[in-house]
Amino acid sequence: MLKINNVAVQYGNVQALKGVSLEVKQGEAVTLIGSNGAGKSTLLKTISGLIRPKAGSILFEGEEITNSNPDKIVSRGIAHVPEGRRIFTNMTVMENLRIGAYLRKDKEQLKADYEEVFSLFPILKERVNQMAGTLSGGEQQMLALSRALLSKPKLIILDEPSLGLAPVMVDIVFDVIKKVQKLGITVLLVEQNAHLALEASERAYVIETGEIKFSGISSSLLKDERVIEAYLG
Repeated sequence: MLKINNVAVQYGNVQALKGVSLEVKQGEAVTLIGSNGAGKSTLLKTISGLIRPKAGSILFEGEEITNSNPDKIVSRGIAHVPEGRRIFTNMTVMENLRIGAYLRKDKEQLKADYEEVFSLFPILKERVNQMAGTLSGGEQQMLALSRALLSKPKLIILDEPSLGLAPVMVDIVFDVIKKVQKLGITVLLVEQNAHLALEASERAYVIETGEIKFSGISSSLLKDERVIEAYLG
């Protein structure tokens, strides 16, 4: 579904990505783990069109999207839940959700999809007219994820979904990620908590200083001495 071939990104004199290649197949959950500054978020932003690569190509469903604008990428079926959630704090929960669905024309199905996200996150239905900025961190993450789902994505990209959340809220968010995959949506996950990320995915890539160092089946990487030493403790 998603193929990244030798993508390089440079910030001034700093090369943030150095020929990164990876693949995400339809229906699977793939995670990208690495330390802070390894290039994880840079790669996700490059896929979403927020950063233009210096070299390499990005293919989605066989079509090149390397230099496409973010709105075109969203319309192709890629939704990005950024680090820090980036909800519109001065708008209501419902207004945020409507922004997620702004490209949708299927009004009847959209009504059903609103109910779908409310079934995943019942607290959002209770807070539908509340200003998003007054929600807790966990509720804001629920809103960011719901907003992305309402764009009807084929692939959802999640950047640090557990960041700053209480343990109980982390469990809820990761339960929903599993449900999202069961709905047939492909998942690409970046997560600082390597143990959680590997448990929530089928395959994983390890990135260090802008390069993919190794990859494999997530259950195997959980037992890999290199991963245990560097990320699992």
